[in-house]
Parts: sequence; C-alpha cells; structure tokens
Amino acid sequence: LGLPPNEFVKIALALYRAYMDLDASLVEINPLVLTKEGSLVLLDAKVEIDDNALLRHKDLEELEDLTQLDPLEVEAKRYNLNYIKLDGNIGCMVNGAGLAMTTMDIIKLAGGEPANFLDVGGGANVEQIANAFRILMADKNVKAVFVNIFGGILRCDRLAQGLIEAAKMVEIKVPVVVRMEGTNVEEGRRLLAQSGLNFINAVDMWDGAKKAVELANKG
Repeated sequence: LGLPPNEFVKIALALYRAYMDLDASLVEINPLVLTKEGSLVLLDAKVEIDDNALLRHKDLEELEDLTQLDPLEVEAKRYNLNYIKLDGNIGCMVNGAGLAMTTMDIIKLAGGEPANFLDVGGGANVEQIANAFRILMADKNVKAVFVNIFGGILRCDRLAQGLIEAAKMVEIKVPVVVRMEGTNVEEGRRLLAQSGLNFINAVDMWDGAKKAVELANKG
C-alpha cells in the first residue's frame, strides 16, 4: 500500500486498544491521509460507545450532549426504553429488537411508514407500557399505533391487562392495533375485546400492519 509501516502499525494498535478499552461499538478513522513527506495524518475520527457499557465509563457518560438527541429519545432513555424516532405516522410498540425491525419492514410492505423503533423488552410491566404510550402520544405525527408482541416471557393475558391499565393512565388519542401471539393469547384477545377501549385485535402480523396503515391513512 505504500504506507509507512511503523506509523501504520502504531495507529492500528491504538485503534484496537481504544476499541477494547472503551467498550466501543465503532472506532473509525476517515480519512487517513498520506502526506507528500510520507507521514500519516488522521484528519477525522468517529467513536461510538456501547450504551450498555457506560456504567463502566462514567467519565464518558458525562460527555454526552443531550441537545444533539431528539427530545423524545431523551425522554425514552429516562424510562429505560429503547426508542428511535423516525419520520412516519404509525407508532410501533414491540418486544424484542428483531421483531421491532420486522414490524417496521412489514408496515412499509403494507404501504405505511413507521414513526419509530420502540422495544419495550421481554418483561414489560404496566408502568413501562404506559411510559411507552406517553412517548408515542407525544409524537404529533403518530396517527395509529401497532402493538406487536410475542408472548413468551411476557404472557399475552398479562400484556392485555397491562395495555388496559396503561390506557387508564395515559390519554391515547389514536386507534391501537394489537397483534399478540404466544402464551395465553386467546385470553389476551378476549380481555382487549371486552375492555371497551379503542384496541383493535389483529389475527397475525400482516393483518395488523394492514389495519394500522388503513387507520393511519384515515387519521
């Protein structure tokens, strides 16, 4: 490559040490310039730290500039919710990052646009569900909500009860489509159907996505 070997090895080792010592998910130098004199110059760099490791790096946590984040993302962080705001009008509440990504994909396939990524985790309780609704309702672009839950750790009947209780704590201004599958799913659907609240049961993920898109377009 024509790079000065001693300098390049020194930089590569420093990158590796920084990556490991900081619990980083990314350490990048771009661009790395070779001058006419044959020296290497680092013109710019990017470092991303794994949020889950910040408890070991309080000094780095103090450097975080919250003004650079979306206010809803800052609020969600206070509630320990994994939330990223997007530009669509269908709010998503899902348990599990993989299912959350799939939910956003199927909403787009159904002709809609997701308003967010929101993972409430495997054992979401009433307070956490209520906080998730608070975040979703604070986004004025949201015209419908799609709750997509696989009831493994979180049983469907407990999820349904949590949704019902959360709806009493938070003013939910838009229709909520709920697709749940897993443990005690029939009991969960029965509880939602008999709640008298604005919850729409979906038989599967595709049905839920289509209903959410249709309702969002009406809103």
